[in-house]
Amino acid sequence: MERRKIYLMLALAGVASGAVLFWHLWSDRDSGAQASRTATVERGSITVAVTASGRIEPAARVDLAFETPGRAAEIFVEEGDRVDAGTPLARLETEQLELQLAQAEAALASAEAHLHQLEAGPRRAEVDQAEANLRTASAQLTAAAATRDQIARGASEAEVASARAAVEQAKAARKMAQDAYDQIEEDGIRKEQANYDLYTAQQELAAAETRLEDLAQGPRAAELRAARANVAAAAAQRDAAQAQLDLARSGPREYEIAEAAAQADQARLGLALVEDALEKLVLRAPFSGLVSEINLTIGEMAPARLPPMVLIDDSTYRLTIGVDELDVSRLEPGQAVGVTIEALPDTLVTGTVKTIAPMSTPGEGVVTYAVLVDLAATDAPLRADMTANATIVAEQLNDVLIIPTWAVRVDRDTGQPFVERRVGDEIERVDIALGARQEGVVQILSGLTEGDEVVRLEEGSTFDFGLR
Repeated sequence: MERRKIYLMLALAGVASGAVLFWHLWSDRDSGAQASRTATVERGSITVAVTASGRIEPAARVDLAFETPGRAAEIFVEEGDRVDAGTPLARLETEQLELQLAQAEAALASAEAHLHQLEAGPRRAEVDQAEANLRTASAQLTAAAATRDQIARGASEAEVASARAAVEQAKAARKMAQDAYDQIEEDGIRKEQANYDLYTAQQELAAAETRLEDLAQGPRAAELRAARANVAAAAAQRDAAQAQLDLARSGPREYEIAEAAAQADQARLGLALVEDALEKLVLRAPFSGLVSEINLTIGEMAPARLPPMVLIDDSTYRLTIGVDELDVSRLEPGQAVGVTIEALPDTLVTGTVKTIAPMSTPGEGVVTYAVLVDLAATDAPLRADMTANATIVAEQLNDVLIIPTWAVRVDRDTGQPFVERRVGDEIERVDIALGARQEGVVQILSGLTEGDEVVRLEEGSTFDFGLR
C-alpha cells in the first residue's frame, strides 16, 4: 500500500510538471515582442514533499568488547558469519581462573559437608568415642590421686624392713662377685665376665641403699608437688572429656549451624564470582545478526582502541536523514517515505518516519534535524552505509491557485516577490504572497485570482526567483 502511495505522488508531480511545460510552450508561441512567456493563474494540486539524503543503517550495530583484558585464546567465528543471540564468538585465556574455580568448588564442597554434618545431629560413633575418652581420663585421675596419696603418707615399717633386707642381700651378692673375680688369676673372657658381674652387683647395692635412704627420710616436697600437679592435670583432662561427651550427646548448637551455613554461603559466593569472571572472558552475541568485523588475533592481547568484534542486525534497515529547519515542521511520525538507493538506481524502497530529533544536529553549516526512517522489508540487496535519498510526502494541497515558478520575480531592494500581470494591453506589477511549492509550480496565497494572465518579460531589469 505504501509503495502505491509513493508511485501515485510521483505521478501527480509528473502531471503538474507537464502542465507547466505545456503553458511554457504555448506562451512562447503566442507572445509578442514584449513577452517571452505567458501563463494563466489556475487552480490545481500541489504535493508538498521533503527530500533529504543519508546512509542506510542496520537495525542495530554494536561494538563488542571483553569486560577484562587478556590474550585471545580462541575465535569461534569468521567475518560474515551469521550467529544467534548468546552464541560464543571468542574467548580469552582462562588457565589461572580455572585453578581458582577448582579451589572454589573444593571450598564449597567442604563447607557444605560440614553444614550437613551439623544439621544431621549427634552420631552414635562420636558419643561412644567421647564416653571411652571420659573413662580413660577418669582412670588416669584415679591413678594420679593414688600416687599422690602414697607419696604423702610416706613409707611403712614393712617397706623399710624390706628395703634393709634388699641392702643386705645386695651386699652379699657383691661379696660373692668380688670373691669370684679375685679367684680368677689369668686375663681372658672369664676375667672380663667376673668383672662385669662385680660391677652389676655394686650398682644393685647402690640402688638398694638409695631406696632405703629415701624411705628412711620420708616424702620429699618436690615429689609431692609433682604428684599433686599430675592430679590437677588429670582432673582437667577428665573435665574436658566430660564436656566433649556432653557436647556429643546434645548435638550442635544453633549458632554453630548458623556459622556453618554462613561459611557455606560465603564459599558459594566465592564460586559464583570465579564463574562470573570466567564468563566475562567469553564474548557472546547479544542478539542474532551478522559478524561484520573482527580485530582479534589468537595469542595477542585484545585491542584497546578497536572493538574486538562488530555485530550488526541486518534483519531490517533504517535511514537517518538531516532535514532543513524550514521543512522539519511539516513532518510527523508515521508519514510515508519513498527511498531510492544510489547503488541500486532501479530500486524503490518504502518506509515510515519513526522519530524526529527535538534538537538540531551540531556542527552543520545549516540548521538540520535528524529524522529516523524505518524501512519496510524488501528483497533488494541492501547493505549498511549505502547512500540513499528519501522523499517524504508532507502535505497534499488541492484546489489552490498555482502559477509556474518562472513567472515569479523578486524585488532587488525589498525582497518582495511579484509577477507581471497583463490587463488588456497593459503590463502591471503585482506583489504576491507565496505558499507551498512543487517542482515547476508554486502556490499563490494572495495578489492574484484565477484566470489572471501573467507574463515573463525579456530578461533585463529584474532577476529570476530561482525556483526553476
